[in-house]
Amino acid sequence: MRLTTKGRYAVTAMLDLALHTSDGPISLSCISERQGISLSYLEQLFSKLRKEQLVNSIRGPGGGYQLNRETCNINVAQIIDAVNESIDATSCGGTGDCQDGDFCLTHHLWTDLSTQIHKFLSDISLAQLVERKDIALISMRQSDVQNLSLEH
Repeated sequence: MRLTTKGRYAVTAMLDLALHTSDGPISLSCISERQGISLSYLEQLFSKLRKEQLVNSIRGPGGGYQLNRETCNINVAQIIDAVNESIDATSCGGTGDCQDGDFCLTHHLWTDLSTQIHKFLSDISLAQLVERKDIALISMRQSDVQNLSLEH
């Protein structure tokens, strides 16, 4: 079981947006530069995030994306779900045909684990992540690097 790049990048981009929410609308190119995620990939992710009403877009000069809800009202599981990512520990993708078209011995164990992981991520809001000192330090470092590259 693993969370794919799509889910990881969506959470990373949304956290970046949350950390810079006081800066006004944030362009995807800024997120791309800070997080090392391709701009075209971010565009695909943000299209899905916008459809799920987690973000809204502001057009025109100074435009970009903003969170559509308070950070305390967006949890990590919602972000992952919005980009059609599933957290599934089963080998059958949850279909129950793990062993010649039938359940394997451990199917229900892995299904329960998947449920627990989803619940765990549902209990973590963007606000909680923004408040973490380790995340704040990383964000400051990334912004410093970005500002240095803009100066040169």
